[in-house]
Amino acid sequence: MKEVPMSTCEREFILKAIRDRKRIDGRQTYDYRRLKVSFGMERGCCIVDLGDTKVLAQVSGKIEEPKKNRPTEGSIIINLELSPMASPAFEPGRPTESGIEMNRILERNIRDSRAVDTESLCIVAGEKVWSIRADVHVLNDEGNIMDAASIAAITALSHFRRPDVSVMGEEVTVHSPEDRDPVPLSVHHMPVCVTFAFFDQGEFLLVDPNRSEERVMDGRMVVGMNMHREICTLMMSGGMLLVKEQVLRCSQIATVKEAEIIELIQKALDKDAQARQAGEKCGFAESVPTNKITTNRKEATAIDTTAAAQQASQVIQEAGPVDKPMSNMLVQAPGTVQIGEGLVNTWQVDDEDMESEEKEGREKSVTNGREAVATSKPTERKRPVKAVSHAEGSDSEEEETVMLFQGDDETKSTEQPDSTALMQPSNSEKPAKKKGKKKKAAQK
Repeated sequence: MKEVPMSTCEREFILKAIRDRKRIDGRQTYDYRRLKVSFGMERGCCIVDLGDTKVLAQVSGKIEEPKKNRPTEGSIIINLELSPMASPAFEPGRPTESGIEMNRILERNIRDSRAVDTESLCIVAGEKVWSIRADVHVLNDEGNIMDAASIAAITALSHFRRPDVSVMGEEVTVHSPEDRDPVPLSVHHMPVCVTFAFFDQGEFLLVDPNRSEERVMDGRMVVGMNMHREICTLMMSGGMLLVKEQVLRCSQIATVKEAEIIELIQKALDKDAQARQAGEKCGFAESVPTNKITTNRKEATAIDTTAAAQQASQVIQEAGPVDKPMSNMLVQAPGTVQIGEGLVNTWQVDDEDMESEEKEGREKSVTNGREAVATSKPTERKRPVKAVSHAEGSDSEEEETVMLFQGDDETKSTEQPDSTALMQPSNSEKPAKKKGKKKKAAQK
């Protein structure tokens, strides 16, 4: 898959910023991106983060026969893998020209500079030697793969430990890490690459170019140097010409940058060694910072509350005594506490208690409703109702008057009169009617 070409506007914007001594990511001309070195659980596993560029290096070893022309020397093999995971421009299974070029630079920088003592890898001369292989995998390409790969390779070789070997006659015994401590490789020096990007035919240069700057540069120069200021490799690419002063200037800048990088690598190696010796946790998971949103772990910090306590006591003294006493805590059930005058907390209460409380609540609501209705209606004094009855078949105009009242005296002001009750006499009034009839019969 081919890479998406850069637009003309973006190219001109980047070049104009470089001519104005500025960079699109805010760095200065000779500034590196943030460099981080972390190690895995196993020896010889290392990840290097250079900005957003991520490279993984894994070192392994095996016993094999030496070369005939070098019977007392082991071998160092360095392999650089550029997978499509790092960039869509890389094809699987087919190394690109840039991949082959970077692989050769790594071999010249580490193997040909004798950074690792190959004679110490010999077990039996002419028969068995150690073959050390460093596989460098590019996980993400955001520019300057060369520097990140060289740092990862030399750091992984320094971190690697091979099993100890003992020779008894013709018998060769490889001891496990439980039997004997593994042996580190003999690393003489640590060569590191520093990449320079040139623009406008070498008029402007940058250190550690990112992906966007690499796509608009005219050429680059890679300087491999160790802590003794010895140049281990030097490679130039691109259609441009450089004068002697520019090469010397780049080598002086590389000396400063290389010293800073090697110091950081040594600190990372010492920190990992101390953690392993103390039995602390180590690995890629432990190297993740804890001040990010994706992590849930936070170290406990001590807080001094002396000043706050003094201020609180002073406020309480100035406020004076409290008129209303503080409410006590009421324990409703194990694990639940009620504070203040609030509703009853029914957490972790039995079902029978909950049902009895609900019944009482319903009864209280009914009685409260009745009282509310009674108080809302005004009380009216009911007038007595006269019931007039005429005796059938009598000539006299005698009338019988019966006084009717609604209910008892207690319910006069609370209940409304019923029309049917007013028209019909009550049981207590019926004997009065019978007496009236007897009087009429006597008169007759």
